[in-house]
Amino acid sequence: MEGFDDAGVFFSDNFGNENQPDAQINLQAVKKKYKEFIRTFNEDNFFYKYRDTLKRNYLNGRYFLEIEMEDLMGFDEALADKLNKQPTEHLQIFEEAAREVADEITAPRPEHEEQMHDIQILLTSNANPTNIRELKSDCVSKLVKIAGIIVAASGISAKATRMSIMCLSCSTVIPNLKVNPGLEGYALPRKCTTEQAGRPKCPLDPFFIMPDKCKCVDFQTLKLQELPDFVPQGEIPRHLQLFCDRSLCERVVPGNRVLIQGIYSIRKVGKPSRQDGREKAVVGVRAPYMRVVGITVDSEGAGAISRYSNITSDEEEHFRRMAASGDIYERLSQSLAPSIFGSRDIKKAITCMLFGGSRKRLPDGLCRRGDINVLLLGDPGTAKSQLLKFVEKVAPIGVYTSGKGSSAAGLTASVMKDPQTVSLSLFIAIEYANVLLFFQRNFVMEGGAMVLADGGVVCIDEFDKMREDDRVAIHEAMEQQTISIAKAGITTTLNSRCSVLAAANSIFGRWDDTKGEENIDFMPTILSRFDMIFIVKDVHDETRDITLAKHIINVHLSSNKSAPSEPAEGEISLSTFKKYIHYCRTRCGPRLSEAAGEKLKSRYVLMRSGAGQQEKNSDKRLSIPITVRQLEAVIRISESLAKIRLLPFATDEHVNEALRLFQVSTLDAAMTGSLAGAEGFTTEEDQETLNRIEKQLKRRFAIGSQVSEQNILQDFLRQKYEERTVMKVIHTMIRRGELQHRMQRKMLYRIC
Repeated sequence: MEGFDDAGVFFSDNFGNENQPDAQINLQAVKKKYKEFIRTFNEDNFFYKYRDTLKRNYLNGRYFLEIEMEDLMGFDEALADKLNKQPTEHLQIFEEAAREVADEITAPRPEHEEQMHDIQILLTSNANPTNIRELKSDCVSKLVKIAGIIVAASGISAKATRMSIMCLSCSTVIPNLKVNPGLEGYALPRKCTTEQAGRPKCPLDPFFIMPDKCKCVDFQTLKLQELPDFVPQGEIPRHLQLFCDRSLCERVVPGNRVLIQGIYSIRKVGKPSRQDGREKAVVGVRAPYMRVVGITVDSEGAGAISRYSNITSDEEEHFRRMAASGDIYERLSQSLAPSIFGSRDIKKAITCMLFGGSRKRLPDGLCRRGDINVLLLGDPGTAKSQLLKFVEKVAPIGVYTSGKGSSAAGLTASVMKDPQTVSLSLFIAIEYANVLLFFQRNFVMEGGAMVLADGGVVCIDEFDKMREDDRVAIHEAMEQQTISIAKAGITTTLNSRCSVLAAANSIFGRWDDTKGEENIDFMPTILSRFDMIFIVKDVHDETRDITLAKHIINVHLSSNKSAPSEPAEGEISLSTFKKYIHYCRTRCGPRLSEAAGEKLKSRYVLMRSGAGQQEKNSDKRLSIPITVRQLEAVIRISESLAKIRLLPFATDEHVNEALRLFQVSTLDAAMTGSLAGAEGFTTEEDQETLNRIEKQLKRRFAIGSQVSEQNILQDFLRQKYEERTVMKVIHTMIRRGELQHRMQRKMLYRIC
């Protein structure tokens, strides 16, 4: 299979090699051109771009040189075309040329550094990337550029570039054998050709590799997934294996959006046999992979690498005019899921979430998140899931997942054994005994939903159906916006700079106003991480029901028409909405103005002091309406409102709207008592009552005994305690694992 990657016709010339010198001369001429390009390419006859960069990199111990394809095309178009069509041969010549130029420009070198290091050529290009689905067999052995998300990364392994082999029988050494780049290995000769008088012939497969005489380089394999924007409706995203070597190793982590410049290559496909499980190559079938020669990483986390990043000057002018119009905020909120009736404030809050605030890096190295998290709580049939589905479509980077089908590893990240490395090691170990020295059973890290949505939105439906352990796993991702992994010897931190939009139902199915805070089965720690919490109730109101029924019937009638319906006046199309979000997120990072900051500070202090005065008058601690974490939430909402209009500073107007949105969401939810137990939302007196009931309950029956729940309730009711409060204590103790229901939930059994 050697040389199968190379484009061209191969033949055996048994009668002479008259044309060989011509080919050698041709290669020498190409190398001369590459050397001339590195030496002489300059900008305005002043800055010798590649010569100076090569010298600086070499002296700093970075043995690579990044070349822009556009510069090479401007210097010699025919040379750039050859590099595009025959990159395997030309990259080797280019690297030899770079090594010779580096030798010239760094001489004389210090005493112990006379030995020249190999130079790696990395290529970059401004061309538009191709989709993984468009890579066909005619692209093999050619230079291509693709965009995608890294979903898994292996550890660093070693690959031999030059090796020596020895015959076990006659000790003949064959030195300095060249191993082709990429995932292809080297097939050891089956027979030893050395003939010595008086010695028997060497047996079959006598050669073994001499590890100490091999020259190795680092390599890493990555798994690339196509961008969600390019995946057709209802299809699974496709993957491609990437091979990185030398300086390209350890440049990316799972979750990074990347642009890959590489050589589309092919390798053998192994098929395990039934007898002994050995992998045998299938004749004539090859699996594709990409040999990487350049990587560009989106490090900002703003979704800069996506299908919508190519914005024309006309579109930019259109977006500027949109931002300057006074009603852009109203238009955007009306264009968000226009088929869903009402929910104006929820739509406005989700619009703010899509644009997000500004991420801040403090002088001490800490970061404050700019992404806004929203929670929708309430009755079924209030279009919560439909809103989530629409947000997944309209967000430049959107991932939708359901709570019941999501685990902690699926949302965050997982570590697993790399099946490809294991099978490759097994195959080589059986075929060529000693090559196993170069491979190991690697662990690979795969990013979950929150890592893949870096720079976008994660929509989690049925949030209340998730297991408590899985919900705890996303705490760090929601506030610190990182995911820390310490598994199987891999200790690392992945970025998850994304907003969370979650939808949940009441614990009773429908919202029960008489039960108050019992409607929610969430821990205070997770509730405090949401900037806005909306209680969505299905209210019985005849006028509203008539309007809603008309709207739904109109939606169903218009969906039957073959012609596409015209958008309502002022409504923005989905593609424009998506591009506008991407444009604002990448071009604008507003801050709070001094006047708005003063106003927000005075409002915050006023709310706190007003609550304090009321507590003094009533001799009772009330629910605190706002905490420092919620103050930061208001700042983020203000910045997102300024970002919608592409303004550098958030003003009084934005702060007023942010405070109104916060009032109708989290504060209203807190006032109904439905968030009692969340951070800063439980009164001290209620907490004392709960503690008193819990102590009495524990005294009432010993560990390992069981008592009727009805008897406990009647006993506490005789002591003038509310039934709701007693049931809350019982539910809390069950959730903590101290009590357990038995006999069709009639008896309570104490565990600890």
